[in-house]
Amino acid sequence: MTRMLLQTIEQIGREKNIAPDVIVDAIEEAMAVAAKKYYRTEEELEAKLNRETGEVDVWVAKQVVETVSDDLLEISVPDAHEHDPNAGVGDTVRIYRSTEALGRIAAQAAKQVIFQKVRDAERENIYNEFIERVGELVTGIVKRFERGDMVIDLGRTEGLLPRREQSRAEHYNIGDRIRVVIIDVLKVSRGPQIVVSRVNPELVMRLFEMEVPEIYDGTVLIKGAVREGGDRAKVAVHSLELDVDPVGACVGMRGARVQSIIRELRGEKIDIVQWSSDIDQYAINALKPARVNRVSAVEGEEGHVEVIVDEDQLSLAIGKRGQNVRLAGKLLDIKIDIKSEDDKRKEVEKTLARMALRELEVGSLPGVGPQTASVLVESGISTVGEVADAGLEGLVEVPGVGAKTAEKLHAAALEALEVKIEEDETSAEDVIPVLEASAVASDEKGTAEDREASAVLASLVMDSAETESEESSEPEAPQD
Repeated sequence: MTRMLLQTIEQIGREKNIAPDVIVDAIEEAMAVAAKKYYRTEEELEAKLNRETGEVDVWVAKQVVETVSDDLLEISVPDAHEHDPNAGVGDTVRIYRSTEALGRIAAQAAKQVIFQKVRDAERENIYNEFIERVGELVTGIVKRFERGDMVIDLGRTEGLLPRREQSRAEHYNIGDRIRVVIIDVLKVSRGPQIVVSRVNPELVMRLFEMEVPEIYDGTVLIKGAVREGGDRAKVAVHSLELDVDPVGACVGMRGARVQSIIRELRGEKIDIVQWSSDIDQYAINALKPARVNRVSAVEGEEGHVEVIVDEDQLSLAIGKRGQNVRLAGKLLDIKIDIKSEDDKRKEVEKTLARMALRELEVGSLPGVGPQTASVLVESGISTVGEVADAGLEGLVEVPGVGAKTAEKLHAAALEALEVKIEEDETSAEDVIPVLEASAVASDEKGTAEDREASAVLASLVMDSAETESEESSEPEAPQD
């Protein structure tokens, strides 16, 4: 009997991958519950499996006291001597209960407790096993569909492939083999839930590790990967050895390696780019196949760059529905703005025009005579931009300038700066008439020197814009 019981315990342990001690603890707890139910007592019964006889001993432990105040936990000295003649005050005695009288109902209760304990232990083992395998590539079989979600048979347990983690370019039937990557393990009431994915970037990384020996042995590192499942992916790679081309290693002879991965992903496009510690060069690589002229950081905004490309490369750099620049931004974890050379030139011209308007002398404003201009200059307000920045409160503080005059000055400055510059028609030639008109609009009492200064400033803007245009039209250096 003893040998058969122990063999049964070991067999269950092997089948369920559970330690025999866990099953023994379950048996002991089950017998204690069954005995408590049979004897209909509130006493805390304990049980112990005797591995020599195969019997389960059940008892209640009570403390010996002079006066009993709680008969569930305490026992008097005379009563204790019935079970242990040597028991004294403060000792603990065991009062054994017979297990022979336990009937079928008690046995059924014991069975349920054992079953629950074993199932809980099995679930805990599965959770502990798969929580260590998050990010691992596994192969399963499509078992069934539940409201759009796919249940995958992973052997010992099932994996859940939610609809959001399925690629729209793929279709599977029940019984099909499928490769998935484990992305999460959740503890739910019915046991651990293994969440898997077909669109997570980890899937692409694991596939490259399988197909490219240089990645598997650590010569080539995958520095990052981003995906829009079913459409396109970008993978950044870096070689630890100078004589190993990381991109070439991933592509393989005649594209054999990357084509194998593309077939697994049902035709998803994969861009393999070379990683660089220089963020500008990294951005140029990430935006391929588009050719980038230059990259510059946006002043005052960390993690934001501006990329300039030729007009014929603009749509390629942005990609279909903005996919190329969006994936590149995710790969670099920065915001990328794409602009053509023509757009950048127009932007520079507009900026110069606005700067020129702000730098016009205050005497160029309508209704501002030499005396008013002199007072404003003495107060530190010498340009149109400074008038606009000073506001009504700042202008009123100028000696000799009342509230109505301040209001007129401020309105005139704002109006001068609100010259409309159309984005599609801005050029240096358009800026000149604007500046000249502003100078002519000066009060007739303005000095000839003021008007001359405005004209000189306009010519400077013209020269700067032409220089910028010439630089942008210079032939591009040949690409390596």
